[in-house]
Amino acid sequence: MRGFSSIGLHMPKDNLNVGSVLRAAKCYGVSVVAITGTRYSRARTDTTKAYGSIPLIRCDDLKTCIPYATVPVAVEFISSARNLIGYHHPESAFYVFGPEDGTLGEKVLGWCRDVIYVPTSYCMNLAATVNVILYDRMAKQAACKPVRNLA
Repeated sequence: MRGFSSIGLHMPKDNLNVGSVLRAAKCYGVSVVAITGTRYSRARTDTTKAYGSIPLIRCDDLKTCIPYATVPVAVEFISSARNLIGYHHPESAFYVFGPEDGTLGEKVLGWCRDVIYVPTSYCMNLAATVNVILYDRMAKQAACKPVRNLA
């Protein structure tokens, strides 16, 4: 498959969620995870020790960590966001997730090309949301994969 995915975590609060995000990143082949803020330290939920094989970059501004030719996609539970069900993931995406106790805010949303949400009755936690987005990306890429004619 062409392209790749990367993750930006804006001011995450909970070490256990961040550890679970790193585990999901390893499961779904994420290339890099960037993180802002100082509330994270290594967590026991990163049972795969993904931090050893996926770069975890600390930065002051996630915008500076967007890989070249990658589409920034905010994941935010707001009314103007596009529903994940009908969303077509970019070939290369930088998915940006907000803190468990807040939102991304206009400053971050302003530089994201797309804003998507997972259709639920209530906000999911950070790690669960990352897993759903990455699974959806993988499932849709697999569904669009051309079938080789073996005849």
